[in-house]
Amino acid sequence: MADIWVRKSLSDLREEAAVAESEEHGGGHLKRSLSALNLVALGVGGIVGAGIFVLTGHAAAANAGPAVLLSFVLGAFACAFAGLCYAEMASTVPISGSAYTYAYATIGELPAWIIGWDLILEYAVGAVTVAIGWSGYFVSLLADFGIHLPPQLTAAPLAYDSALRTWSSTGAIVNLPAMAIVAAISALLVVGIQESARFNTVIVAIKLAVIAIFLVCAAPMVSTANWVTAGNPDGAFIPPNAGTGIFGWSGVLRGAAVVFFAYIGFDAISTTAQEAKNPQRDLPIGILGSLAICTLLYVAVAFVLTGIVPYDQLNVPDPIAVGIDAAGIGWLSPIVKLGIVTGLTSVILVLLLGQTRVLRAMAHDGLMPKRAAATHPRFRTPHVATIVIGILVAGLAGVLPIGLVGELVSIGTLFAFAVVCVAVLVMRIRHPEYHRPFRVAAIWLVAPAGAAVSFVLMLGLPLDTWLRLGGWLAIGLAIYAVYGRHHSKAAQRVK
Repeated sequence: MADIWVRKSLSDLREEAAVAESEEHGGGHLKRSLSALNLVALGVGGIVGAGIFVLTGHAAAANAGPAVLLSFVLGAFACAFAGLCYAEMASTVPISGSAYTYAYATIGELPAWIIGWDLILEYAVGAVTVAIGWSGYFVSLLADFGIHLPPQLTAAPLAYDSALRTWSSTGAIVNLPAMAIVAAISALLVVGIQESARFNTVIVAIKLAVIAIFLVCAAPMVSTANWVTAGNPDGAFIPPNAGTGIFGWSGVLRGAAVVFFAYIGFDAISTTAQEAKNPQRDLPIGILGSLAICTLLYVAVAFVLTGIVPYDQLNVPDPIAVGIDAAGIGWLSPIVKLGIVTGLTSVILVLLLGQTRVLRAMAHDGLMPKRAAATHPRFRTPHVATIVIGILVAGLAGVLPIGLVGELVSIGTLFAFAVVCVAVLVMRIRHPEYHRPFRVAAIWLVAPAGAAVSFVLMLGLPLDTWLRLGGWLAIGLAIYAVYGRHHSKAAQRVK
């Protein structure tokens, strides 16, 4: 059983990086074409999406009230600690694979498999969730222009009530727009990483402009009078506690766990290590830069939104649109919908990009079928992994309800963050001599704090979410036992 704890040494990882560099022009490896600006844009593209456009209102209405901006700050703290650890690991181990590769280099193969399998869930479920949300906004945008798609082709056949845990029929056949956007993004990712990055940069510019316009136009209407509601007659910034996770400080904590979905995406930057021009310098810039930009945006939007609309009226799928109407700037509504549609497009791109790179890294190590590691001879992208993942995600987006798939994303991400925080500390202890182009100050505080905050936020999620994560990991362990451990390249080297 010792081989399940085998680790890939940093020398092995750097040798892989050197081979990738030497063979780069031969077409067998990924193409290095991403600048620091591209990486920041990828991070912002992955982060700014469903969280800010949808979950802000839900968390304010159901959990934190006006203090939802504290929920965003708490989530940002968890991300800041984890982001610093990601930045150090990414600069020290500049190999694609994100937390999977970091765990392999520090803790061992079995933990690496577990986190890799968790990342596959995180990115897949995240992409499915955002694709379904994209479909809703896209259909609504078309309706504004008098184009009405058949309802039978714009929704899942079944609906899931996450509060009552019940299913009901929708009368629909398949969510065709959700499938179409996943297919289109997958095709773009096959064609090339540089083309994908350019497309993403344009989209990021559009959605940041839309958010800026909303903030500038709505900020003059902000009033603390909107904090006064039936459940908060005194207009307190943190409404009185009405039960565990319902307002009060427990509501702020539950809200942080809910809106944590809004921060998913920056970790995908680390999966592009072998496609960055200067990974040791650019990866930390991309990770920390995108995280800082998005945190400022989230806090600003939360403050403005709860200042122009009573928070108990924000539990709707389109809280920004509600805010626009309340501020009397209805002319902005079509522009915002267009910004949301383009914004969600970039989130899908980043999530699919991250997932295919993790799958490729696992296949390269022998833990997944080696065909998944194949690189297209012309486009130099992991085309097999991209096509397979695209088909699976498109199929799930076409038939699954958003209430079911959205619950697993945050817990999977928090689990990955905790592992990275532990991994960077283990690397410091075991190999203090390694060269670290980016070195976290006060690592003995930052790493444990990152792991602890991530775990506390996980505790804020419902029990059935934990059970679903446990079921997914059990399936993964079975696959590892049957296939992965018998084909592991690292284990074969030590025999």
